Amino acid sequence: MKNKKIFRIAITGILAALALAFSFFEKLLLSAVPLPMGIKPGLSNIIVMFTCSSLGLIPALGIAAVKAVFSALISGGASGFISLAGGIISVFTMYLLGKLPKEKLSYTGISVLSAVSHNIGQTLAASLIAGSGLFLSYLPVLLISGAVFGLITGTVLNIVFPYLTRLNIFDHKK
Repeated sequence: MKNKKIFRIAITGILAALALAFSFFEKLLLSAVPLPMGIKPGLSNIIVMFTCSSLGLIPALGIAAVKAVFSALISGGASGFISLAGGIISVFTMYLLGKLPKEKLSYTGISVLSAVSHNIGQTLAASLIAGSGLFLSYLPVLLISGAVFGLITGTVLNIVFPYLTRLNIFDHKK
């Protein structure tokens, strides 16, 4: 059905724009309330998780790629590569964990594990760029912050997801 495919592309574009808006807002927020290097709330990951759950793996990977391009344009190619590495690993984590029954693992649990996997991917990418494992020593700090912010973003998604699904604009059969 051609209209359904076009609709899914349009919705994915809108969600990508929303994820970029959340990323931009987060940058503004962090300029006012600075956090240590590499630590950020990951507000746009609410959109990525929603997309992965509602539209599937490919649209969520597309949004992760758009976010990486945005990061590269704003902060440079290395930042874009690091964002892409974390995003890809995080989306695959979301997707695979999303296959579990919701009574086994809620969006909050998926969010925490996805945030942690995102930080692992970013740390590995930064180590690859630097040609040194020095960044790995910072991983425990990133894992703790990822778990805390993953808990927050997952809780937000748990709250808003039922309201968004009531809009009946998403095909939950992927």
